[in-house]
Amino acid sequence: MSGSELAARVDETLRVDPDEFQSRADAEAEELKAEVHDGTFDNSQAIVGLEQELYAVDTRTDALVRVPRHLLRRVGFEKELGLHNAEIGTTPAPLSLYGLEEQAAELRAHVAAAQTALEAEDIRLVSDGMWTVPPNGETASEYLCDSVEENGVRIATNMSDAVRYHAMANTDYPSGLTIDAPHVHLEADTVMPESLITSIQPHYQVAHAPDLPEHFTYALRVAGPLAALGANSPFFPPDLYDDAPDGQIVADAWMENRIAVFEDVLNPVTGDGEPKVCFPPDFDTVGEAIDDIAADETIIPREIESGRRFDDRFRHFRHKHGSYWRWVRPVFDGPSRQDANARIEFRPLSAQPTLSDAVAFQAVFAGLMESLPRREHPVKELDWQTAKANFYAAVCDGLDAEFTWLTADHQETGDNDRIYNELFEYARDGLELRGLTAEEAHRYIRPLRERADRETTPACWKWRRVRDAVDAGVPLTEAIWEMQAAYIDRQADTLIEGSFVDWLQ
Repeated sequence: MSGSELAARVDETLRVDPDEFQSRADAEAEELKAEVHDGTFDNSQAIVGLEQELYAVDTRTDALVRVPRHLLRRVGFEKELGLHNAEIGTTPAPLSLYGLEEQAAELRAHVAAAQTALEAEDIRLVSDGMWTVPPNGETASEYLCDSVEENGVRIATNMSDAVRYHAMANTDYPSGLTIDAPHVHLEADTVMPESLITSIQPHYQVAHAPDLPEHFTYALRVAGPLAALGANSPFFPPDLYDDAPDGQIVADAWMENRIAVFEDVLNPVTGDGEPKVCFPPDFDTVGEAIDDIAADETIIPREIESGRRFDDRFRHFRHKHGSYWRWVRPVFDGPSRQDANARIEFRPLSAQPTLSDAVAFQAVFAGLMESLPRREHPVKELDWQTAKANFYAAVCDGLDAEFTWLTADHQETGDNDRIYNELFEYARDGLELRGLTAEEAHRYIRPLRERADRETTPACWKWRRVRDAVDAGVPLTEAIWEMQAAYIDRQADTLIEGSFVDWLQ
């Protein structure tokens, strides 16, 4: 699509009447609540799924590369925000041993096939929380901020040609379009800086839709500890750092900058509006969850034609949900009435060093969603503000964060060893409730338990390598890029079959 064609489509999108769009979304929300009440979104068992994002690098230099669109289609991946991004989602499967094996096998099959095809073009896909080596001949700030104006419409040069991405920079919604992290400040004209980051997103589909709020409450309470365990974005591309001492930049680094990037780019500057990327509230009923999505501000209203899917009856509501960017969010959809489902999308996790680690998070999260409500774990009563504080403590400090937790015997604790031991125990219990043996459950949990036991996440691994290099007198830029080269080299041998634990031997 040419720049002028893209600009014309963006301009057309921006002409949609937002009030009319909202009235349709509100009406659909009421119809959706009636369907939920009638049991349409209930299912016989829990179902799991996973979204996996990656970015592309040059196999010879580790520099970021743009993936030709025809290549992306050929390997069966979806385009994401940046031209360097790729995404794949697994087919939902029952939460069982066979279902988890199917999830892992599907990921491995698609990623391995894509790697083989792309390596012929000297391209490798990387699973990581944030890239740090910009394209050859460009700085990171140039790549992220490059844009042009076509007929009054701002177009990001290195962004995929999806209209909704470009429309975000041309609406009245006051997105910050900035990054503000320790020793980093970047201002852009589009949402392109968000393409710095990549994630995994486990999905857990509840069997009985009205039970979603209880599961959601537990998901918010485990968000902090799980985000800390999955932290994988302590460093930015070096040219984005201010002129500060290298040692100070390393000392002040947050373990999960991915969270801050997403919030800074898409949320309004403080005082200019309500944030859309945020830690969500608890819901007492499933109707409250639906109402919260319907009431969320629409960034890009659209004229949406009805299709053949069952959930096209809620197409304006579903479109609103696309910019309902909560770190944990409820989802209501389904291509047919039989497939209609209510699920929780868990979004705080960076893309992981290996596919086995991604599936481990999927299994642990699903196990917790099975066990905690079934056993009526007291952490449900943990104050929401405390759960939120836990989450943002994980962003800054990773496994060194000071968490507050309510144990199974109703005792408040800040002992991280005790917290993680309980999390893994209840995850094991939840997987056993779905038919796995203790040994099978342990196999899925082990990669994450090893991280906790060794007090080493991917972010820790990166941070320590850079710290040691800077302490030895290596310039920060060289230290970060040496770390990134080591990360990509290790991943080349372990992405498909190994786990991050293999890196710690």
